Amino acid sequence: MYGVVEIGGKQYFVEPGLELVHELVPGVKVGERITFDRVLFLRNGERVEVGKPYLPGVRVIGEVQEVGKLPKVIIFKFMPKKGYRRKKGHRQPFMRTKILSIEWESDG
Repeated sequence: MYGVVEIGGKQYFVEPGLELVHELVPGVKVGERITFDRVLFLRNGERVEVGKPYLPGVRVIGEVQEVGKLPKVIIFKFMPKKGYRRKKGHRQPFMRTKILSIEWESDG
């Protein structure tokens, strides 16, 4: 069984046992369970379900393994012969989550 979930405006492929690096979800700490209910697509054997936009009754359960920041990205703006230079840095926060299960309340 596998599916596609939306986390922080981005779409991620998920299946049980997969470790996923995604956008930071506020209020969740390392070791806690997290539930993603914005499931867009689900495949279980031969059965395929596509949400409009999300699938009702489908949840992806994961456990947060790590919270941190990605490597620094340098933003450097420069205009030659004008004396204009701007340097900024940014470190994007992230979460690493291990997908434990996909729960599906099937109709039949």
